[in-house]
Amino acid sequence: MKYYVDCNAAGAGKGTKEEPFRTISEAARIAVPGDEVLVADGIYREYVDPVNAGTEDARITYRAMNRLGAVITGAEIVDNWQEVEPSVWKAEIDNKVFGSYNPFRTLVTGDWFDGGFTAHTGDVFLNGKSMYEVTSYEDVVHPKENLSSWDKDFTVYTWYVPKEEQGDKTVIYANFGKYDPAKECIEVSARQNCFYPSKEGVGYITLDGFKVCQAATQWAPPTAYQDGMVGPHWSKGWIIENCEIFESKCSGISLGKYLQPENDNKWLKWKYKDGTQTERDCICQAQLEGWVKEKIGSHIIRNNEIHDCGQTGIVGHLGGVFSLIENNHIHHINNKQNLAGAEIGGIKMHAAIDCVYRNNHFHHCTRGMWLDWQAQGTRVTGNLFHDNTLPYDYLLRKENLANLGIGEDIFIEVSHGPTLVDNNIFLSDRAIKLPTQGVAFVHNLFAGSLTAVGRGVDNGAKTLKSPRYTPYHLRHRTEIAGFMTILHGDMRFYNNVFVQRKIRDKMLELCKDFENDEWDDGNMVAGTIPYTDYMTSEEWEKEFEGYCGYGSDPSDRYYIPLPVWTGGNIFFNGAKPCAKEKDFHVDTEHEISLELITEGDDWKLETNLFEYLPGDCDMITTDTLGMAFEPEQRFEAPDGSDIVFDTDIRGNKRSGKICPGPMA
Repeated sequence: MKYYVDCNAAGAGKGTKEEPFRTISEAARIAVPGDEVLVADGIYREYVDPVNAGTEDARITYRAMNRLGAVITGAEIVDNWQEVEPSVWKAEIDNKVFGSYNPFRTLVTGDWFDGGFTAHTGDVFLNGKSMYEVTSYEDVVHPKENLSSWDKDFTVYTWYVPKEEQGDKTVIYANFGKYDPAKECIEVSARQNCFYPSKEGVGYITLDGFKVCQAATQWAPPTAYQDGMVGPHWSKGWIIENCEIFESKCSGISLGKYLQPENDNKWLKWKYKDGTQTERDCICQAQLEGWVKEKIGSHIIRNNEIHDCGQTGIVGHLGGVFSLIENNHIHHINNKQNLAGAEIGGIKMHAAIDCVYRNNHFHHCTRGMWLDWQAQGTRVTGNLFHDNTLPYDYLLRKENLANLGIGEDIFIEVSHGPTLVDNNIFLSDRAIKLPTQGVAFVHNLFAGSLTAVGRGVDNGAKTLKSPRYTPYHLRHRTEIAGFMTILHGDMRFYNNVFVQRKIRDKMLELCKDFENDEWDDGNMVAGTIPYTDYMTSEEWEKEFEGYCGYGSDPSDRYYIPLPVWTGGNIFFNGAKPCAKEKDFHVDTEHEISLELITEGDDWKLETNLFEYLPGDCDMITTDTLGMAFEPEQRFEAPDGSDIVFDTDIRGNKRSGKICPGPMA
């Protein structure tokens, strides 16, 4: 059955084409498997809580009649502003607008959130763009440019909520600068979610073609209930496609964890167990409570534009397993720098088991993608990354390191693999942060460095050893097979191109602060050189020669770094191979240029690289890569089939003489 919705309809309707509902929620209360909800253009100021699940064979579809014509927003207009002094305005909002959840009385909080920040989940929007919260009335009257923000010119548009209760009113002061609020669209956050089931298990829903924006979402660490502006809330089989998702306080789309009442932000609330331990507890509890392939995950997120969210574009822990994320444009995430912590990125995903991230475009995020724990069977293929490492020179200040970090295109952390990264273009100053093991890099173009190799796997105790034990799983399943620390190594680099680009002087100076840091090394040299001291597989295997089990002489053989495999890589402009690189080229004759340009909506890479690539590489397959050590799982497709890397980033076939890099 088809239901029709039009917020501009003359009166209450019946959901027919002739007499449509006025709200999407009316349809969401009655839609059942096989139904389609068609939504006309307009602004829908409501929280849509789908009641019923679809089925694998009969989805429930919510579709905008015209792509991006229907807007679901978590904000309400405020039009009663009174000027109290030049450029400073005051509004009093009846708390009934917010119902049981007042975003201006709810602080952003949670595990791994930087508690030095005072931020409410609410926001004030000037013509659709969120302004900057400050902590005093004086900072509204005399706003200062914030050099931590990636949009510093807009940081003088500020707002403040007094700590004191104002009866049944919420009072907001705001500095609109040159703008008169009576002539502009001024909105405030009023709802925590926009399209998100309040109960678990509402699966097989499609959301197609909407703008979704301005929700007052809460911080989403892996040890808490992870809400988002849009999301499936612990279910299976959602499709979110052709949408624009933006201006969520924390996360745009959540594929995240359900509520575990006794272990929700337990590190912050109880304090006596470290967050890493409570995260392991969360995973084991989920295993007992139904976290299995048959019930959870297998979502598709495709063809969306996701931008200007405070924490993540897409977040998830456990709930995003077996999902496909493809053809999304993810940009300008966490640029305001009004939030900080260890859970930030264009995508921040824990337990991305058998997830495929394909043909996405990441740029101007404080971190492009962060795969944290259990990136087992994860494949990152055919993506473009750029400008994810402090892209503006004014950001290159020591004061920013605590909050911003330096950033990189991908951060893979304390996972055992197998994680496959192939046919990508990495153009940020820092390409991959690698305190992990069990990763294969095949046919990529690196214009940035590999960082944090051999570091970042302890838990940060002051004087004691604090190794992080993370889980690995049965092949292509969620069931836990074991826990282990990170030994490092177990890496493969085949048929990649490494180009050393000129690094900004201020960046080089900034990176010196990381030379002796546990969590980073500040490396800015492109190439595999961070793996110079790692063994080859032949050297590693010799450590076990003559070993006869119990009774043998004591040895460190089980705790040394694992080997590294290489072949077919090429190094330009001073990019450096590791000492034991095999079958490689170092080109010292030609200068390679790389410039990313825009033509309308298209992004193009202008380069002379292809004039100088050799054509003598081997075809790489799953058999070439072998298996990741700890889970004893091959670098294979989610269905267990072999992969042949015979297709490039543009879909062209490789044959005959094979060149390194992402393009045939």
